[in-house]
Amino acid sequence: MKALRGFLSGADPGGSPGGSPGGSPWGRPTIALCCLCCLCALLAGCGPKEPPDPKAEAPPPAQVEREADASLVKVDQPEKFPLATAVERDATPELDVTGAVNPDVSRNAPVISVASGRILEIDARLGDTVAKGQLLMKVQSADMAAAFSDYRHAVVDETLTHAQLERSKALLEKGAIAAKDVEVAQDAEDKAKVDIETAQEHLNVLGADIKNPTSVVNVYAPASGVITDQQVTAAAGTQGLASPNAFTISDISHVWVICDVYENDLSFVRLGEFADIKLNAYPNRNFRGRISNIGTILDPNIRTAKVRIEVENAGLMRLGMFVTATFHAPQKVTRSMVPASAVLHLHDRDWVYEPAGDKQFRRVEVVGGKMLPSNMQEIISGVAPGDRMVANALVLQNTAEQ
Repeated sequence: MKALRGFLSGADPGGSPGGSPGGSPWGRPTIALCCLCCLCALLAGCGPKEPPDPKAEAPPPAQVEREADASLVKVDQPEKFPLATAVERDATPELDVTGAVNPDVSRNAPVISVASGRILEIDARLGDTVAKGQLLMKVQSADMAAAFSDYRHAVVDETLTHAQLERSKALLEKGAIAAKDVEVAQDAEDKAKVDIETAQEHLNVLGADIKNPTSVVNVYAPASGVITDQQVTAAAGTQGLASPNAFTISDISHVWVICDVYENDLSFVRLGEFADIKLNAYPNRNFRGRISNIGTILDPNIRTAKVRIEVENAGLMRLGMFVTATFHAPQKVTRSMVPASAVLHLHDRDWVYEPAGDKQFRRVEVVGGKMLPSNMQEIISGVAPGDRMVANALVLQNTAEQ
């Protein structure tokens, strides 16, 4: 401390006062003051620290900015946008679903070949319209050859047994044989006739003509209609009843329309009721069909039931066509009717603009229904009869965007 006081007073550590003439330009008092400040700072850092103030470190409060109502549209001259009033309308709720035309399976006729063999020729193909009794294909079959062989053997055996029976009767009259021998001959004759009848029936099943022996089997159409399936080709083989049906003939004078109806909409569908059918190919033609079946099992993936509609086909419906089926609810409801121009279709939704006062219009979402005559549209929900709205919503929307 003595040395420090001497240093602060400017004394030379060696005992001589003042600094040397060639020393630092800084005076010893100045240097001493700097050292003292550093020492004080060091001692202050080693002392106890005060806890931080959490309020001083907290972020400033958030400033919330309120956005304007996006559904409001303000214009300078609202009188330029005339208003329309929703009108009350009694309507029958309808449900539109999509479907496809399918054959009536009860009118399908399979074409089979009871004889196995090789297909020699095919006289019809998929999509052809055929008549009952028309030749479809020819099959060369060993079954046919064996059937004719059995028939000829049966005829020869019957001829022999018949001659033996006649001879036995003649010998019995002369007392040359016993009656039991005639009975044996009669039994053989009866069995030979049964063999002939069995061989004839076998040939009839194969579709053969007894008067024209051949190994070729002709397969004819069992019914009139359109060939909707073909499973054979020329020179292919067939195993008779063990093979798939060679052809399938469908009578498309009556068809089925199969639709998918969500479980929430099944109340619109009732057995025996009529449904309106529209074809995408003929949008201006209307058809009607009767609901004949409602599926008892829902599709677990899309939660729909299959609904079958029986429709009489005048020749325009083709299998696989897409259709729109409209089901009608049994009771009527009250709905609104507005000009079609008052409804704005935006972002896959329907909207109308209702006056909100102070030169403003409010955009209100609605559920649009079907189009009506005189350029009117039905509103299912969102607007009540008597509500007023802008008559031309598109003009107001374009004005607001500008």
